[in-house]
Amino acid sequence: MQKQRILVSVVGFSDVERHALNTIFRLSQDREIVYAPWAPSLPAGPTGPSLAQVALVDGESAEAVLSHAKAMPAGQRLIWVGPDAPEHAWRVLDRPIAWADVLHDLDSVFAAHQVDSGLLDLDITAPAPLSLDLDLDMASGMEPQRRALVASEDPQERTYLRTRLALAGIVHVDEVDETEVAVDLLGRHTYLCGVFNLDDHHIDTWSIMRVFVQRNPHALTLATSELAGPLAGWWRRRRVRRDVHRVGVTALLARPLQPRQVSEWLDLI
Repeated sequence: MQKQRILVSVVGFSDVERHALNTIFRLSQDREIVYAPWAPSLPAGPTGPSLAQVALVDGESAEAVLSHAKAMPAGQRLIWVGPDAPEHAWRVLDRPIAWADVLHDLDSVFAAHQVDSGLLDLDITAPAPLSLDLDLDMASGMEPQRRALVASEDPQERTYLRTRLALAGIVHVDEVDETEVAVDLLGRHTYLCGVFNLDDHHIDTWSIMRVFVQRNPHALTLATSELAGPLAGWWRRRRVRRDVHRVGVTALLARPLQPRQVSEWLDLI
């Protein structure tokens, strides 16, 4: 199937938020719907000037006032983040930004263009709720939520994993940096995936990982460590691989994380 491209005009946002957006853009290259940042210098396409199909605006930025005053180009959708959204905003998101919601809305933009073109009969004028707050009851015969647990103190690593998991269809990601919180979550939820930073010494990652494997035997369990990298030395790599194998971990990944290696495993979900 031919890939569809959605151009996104980004206004405002912090460096960390732009890093998350760039991650979404980069990882989407493997999907049928590809997202790319729009710039005025982009060349014209075969059907005319290259225009952004969606404007993603930080409502707290100085430039946001222009989005209140000027009319939107025909067919362009406005996704507004923050307070004081204009009436013509198509979606409004709050902070902290749930990147799974952003991905959902970007996918909805493509669906909206399919509706406009008559290729799809679907009412998306109002956004459907992305998730429920509680897991579905297994006794009801319905499937549980697709949920992942990420145990790491590294904020950039958590942001990357949250974004990558959203692209894999897992929008419920519990991020933990305290042992007690992780144990409580493991007692209340069922998980499809768990990612554990073995280099984080502020929490008992090994114990959490053992409990995770015991309670979620069919889940994808990934451990990450600098000791798995080529600079760690042969003996240290062998020892950590032996230890995670004994726990029942699916795979050990080197830190810093390599997108291609992460994709090879998350694409299995």
